[in-house]
Amino acid sequence: MHESTRRLPLWTPTAQRIENTNLTRYIHWLAANHDLHFETYSELWRWSVEKIGPFWQTVWDFCEIKAAQRGSVALPNSTMPGATWFPEARLNYAENIFAHMNNAHPALLYESENEPLIEIGWQELYAKTAALQAAFIAMGVEEGDRVVAYLPNIPEAIIACLATISLGAIWSSASPDFGTKAVLDRFSQIEPKIIIAVDGYDYNGRFFDRHTTIQQIVAGLPCLEQIILIPQRKQDRQPLPAAKIWHTLLATYANTNSLTFKQVPFDHPLWVLYSSGTTGLPKPIVHGHGGNLLEHAKETTLHNDLKPADRFFWYTNTGWMMWNYLLGSMLTGSTAVLYNGSPGYPSLDRLWSLAERSRITYMGLSPAFLTACIKAGLTPNQSYDLTSIRTIGSTGAPLPVSAFEFVYDHVNADLAVESLSGGTDLCTPFVGGVPIHPVYAGEIQGASLGAKVEAYNAAGEPVIEEVGELVISAPMPSMPIKFWNDPHNGRYKASYFEMYPGVWRHGDWIKFNDDGSCVIYGRSDSTINRKGIRMGTSEIYACVEALEAVIDSLVVDLEMLDRDSFMPLFVILAGGRTLDEALKQTIIHKLRTDLSPRHVPNEIYQVQAIPYTLSGKKLEIPVRRILLGQPVSQAVDPGAVRNPESLTFFIELAGQFAQNKL
Repeated sequence: MHESTRRLPLWTPTAQRIENTNLTRYIHWLAANHDLHFETYSELWRWSVEKIGPFWQTVWDFCEIKAAQRGSVALPNSTMPGATWFPEARLNYAENIFAHMNNAHPALLYESENEPLIEIGWQELYAKTAALQAAFIAMGVEEGDRVVAYLPNIPEAIIACLATISLGAIWSSASPDFGTKAVLDRFSQIEPKIIIAVDGYDYNGRFFDRHTTIQQIVAGLPCLEQIILIPQRKQDRQPLPAAKIWHTLLATYANTNSLTFKQVPFDHPLWVLYSSGTTGLPKPIVHGHGGNLLEHAKETTLHNDLKPADRFFWYTNTGWMMWNYLLGSMLTGSTAVLYNGSPGYPSLDRLWSLAERSRITYMGLSPAFLTACIKAGLTPNQSYDLTSIRTIGSTGAPLPVSAFEFVYDHVNADLAVESLSGGTDLCTPFVGGVPIHPVYAGEIQGASLGAKVEAYNAAGEPVIEEVGELVISAPMPSMPIKFWNDPHNGRYKASYFEMYPGVWRHGDWIKFNDDGSCVIYGRSDSTINRKGIRMGTSEIYACVEALEAVIDSLVVDLEMLDRDSFMPLFVILAGGRTLDEALKQTIIHKLRTDLSPRHVPNEIYQVQAIPYTLSGKKLEIPVRRILLGQPVSQAVDPGAVRNPESLTFFIELAGQFAQNKL
């Protein structure tokens, strides 16, 4: 691969910055310790995906993974699915976090909508984790037991997770904005022994009482043996008389002096994450201790370039894999910055204010948040000192060019923008930041080390400079070890390996440039096919939502009514506007001129809400199924929808389509 001359970079790291990166240090370390010499990142990446076992052994050593034993064999079986990693290893994820304890920097920083910024030192984190671990042991928690949490992004969630996994028990969490059915659809599948919950949460200036919800969740989990409650308001009532109160429980075991770290096999379950569950029960995705430990250590060290003095923030909640990844940032000894609440309360500059006050160095945001800042006309660097930020990360959706430009114009001109993509399935990014490379607008810098990500054409062949199916054609240690209650791995294989046997198909469209950078175009299974040309939805969203009049949008492709393609576009408008003919023509003109005539919809509809999953993904596929006439009960599970009332419009429209009343 060679440096492309097609475009000019928005930002280029200085020679000094490149030299100071962990990635450069790793390259020098490989030369000194293994006589391996690489002139470019491309050469290093190629080696990492061809010499897979040796690469991950070097990651283990370079990142100083602590373990009772590693063993001599890294990858005795590389067949997917079912690759075998480090079969002789015995280790613990939590131990590797506490291996980086230091007094020079806090372990956590925390702020909520109505609580000031606080620091939690490593000693305090260790002591509270030890106390909770002792309580768990007294409650009979053993290796393999499940501990679940119904918690917001608060320090107690970090403590509870660390105490759980330190014992070899299995962690799983849901955000308290999930309703009863959504929680039970997830937790009931794994039959937890203990639940830790709040009785409510604050969001956007309101307190949401979860008193009744907790009672319903507990009633729906007869397997529970213990309930731990973290009260969020001083109330006379006791919602769960059998519950133990968090602060009282920790005080009881406050004299515990040390943590025990159960040494477990590499493939021992660490935590259970869940698919979105839009078309049935969410799939319980089981991740392994060693796989996530090794992957998170590699990614946060070599790609996010984190060091002990860094302060790593990601706006997330406990129901999204980025919360687990936020925890993983602590494997580098850096400080994890937690925020609990709305990013727009009391105003949209809340997170920029937090960045200044907490001196965030790596700030993880979303395309939606950055786009909202653009539309609001924010200029954060004029109001706040944001010079501490040296990297801004973004994931959850493709990052539009306008967001790249906003960051460099209005946040900090001297930082890296890392657009990342990965997923719950691997609990990590697999394309994202390359800290020694320039940043180009609208592009992801490259595939991560150890991640053989490729674009496949219709014939199943890897292609460059062409949009294709995103696949991973060699094993990664953080691939799920299994789905819960899937004894023959039937659902697991069908989810990832059905289209290309032995190759992981992720379900996105991706194009790799000749220099290794890439662009993701959206989900491949919600792809628009216009006159034989495949188009992703993300470029349409970026174009339409750049209009001040459009707040949000959804587009689907319907092969129906004897048409090759019928593509409706749904828009939410700002400021009480009505979709008149003039605005329709404005939208059409922008799509035609900015993209192509093929991107122009057959019809534009104004809606009051766009359906989203609980994890914030647009429900393109279920809406498409509804509009094609599939019964709603088969198209989507309303319990997996953040705003189920938004489906009403589409259900009614489907009825009109069925009668050809377009």
